[in-house]
Amino acid sequence: MTKPIDLTTLSLINIGALEEGETPSASASNFAFQMLNMMLDQWSNEKLMVYCVQEVIHKLTPSQYQYTIGQNGSVGATFTGSIAGNILTVTNVSAGGLSVGQIINGVAAGTSIISYGTATGGTSTGTYLLSQNNTVASTTLTSYAQRPLRINSAFVRVVTSTAGSLDYPVAIISSEDYELIGLKALSGPWPRALYYQPSEPIGALNYWPNPSSGEMHLFCDTLLNTFQTQQDTVYLPQGYEMAIVWNLCELLMPSYGKKDPTMAAMISNHAKHGKALIKRTNMNPQQVSRFDDALISSKRKDAGWILSGGFN
Repeated sequence: MTKPIDLTTLSLINIGALEEGETPSASASNFAFQMLNMMLDQWSNEKLMVYCVQEVIHKLTPSQYQYTIGQNGSVGATFTGSIAGNILTVTNVSAGGLSVGQIINGVAAGTSIISYGTATGGTSTGTYLLSQNNTVASTTLTSYAQRPLRINSAFVRVVTSTAGSLDYPVAIISSEDYELIGLKALSGPWPRALYYQPSEPIGALNYWPNPSSGEMHLFCDTLLNTFQTQQDTVYLPQGYEMAIVWNLCELLMPSYGKKDPTMAAMISNHAKHGKALIKRTNMNPQQVSRFDDALISSKRKDAGWILSGGFN
């Protein structure tokens, strides 16, 4: 656990712009902080720099098949909760659902849910861990899900009177496949396909068919959040702090006129090595081949029969 000012100061020391123990000027600190945020924003586009899959949970509104996601989007939550330090205690969720990565409105700028405590997301009550310290008495709060770069997979959770909760996979389709659907407002019990349009500043979720119920679980690549201030508390997995420092050094060197080839080569090697270690850790192993049920049975086992009334 560290702060952005610590990372930028270490980078300035490593390129010789500061002496050890020296405090950077306001202008130098602000410049390095800006470069840090721009670098992290760029890293979010490198899939292997993304350290975990983020689960976005939201409730489906009957007869609504289009949703927006991002700041001021429709995917988020309204809930009753209190905050002490970096612990959010939720006693009731009146609308939507909570999930890791959501930004809390009305508190310190950029405060987000970074992990579950006793709660498990959705409409679950209990505790959540926040990215920043706040002090808020029990009140009504709202949150929103951040706009994802991409959605990798999804399922819909449906509650039945007999079997309880059942999860059904939802296919992620391209814009070309979504265009081929003739009746996009076709009604159904729950969605079977999702087309995500990553527009700015708010993304668009398009489900098919038009669902009557369900709770969506979207699995997205976690965004490497930029920081609001240089004094923010930073939670990063092992190895990220060192990689950030050396890669930031590489970006800052030209601005400070550092042209020594030996220093440049050393910093470049450290920067590449830091990112390579992270990418190796984040790389998913190749999936073991498996046979689809459709190859060994007369009909694939899914809930698709309900859309055709059981007829082939």
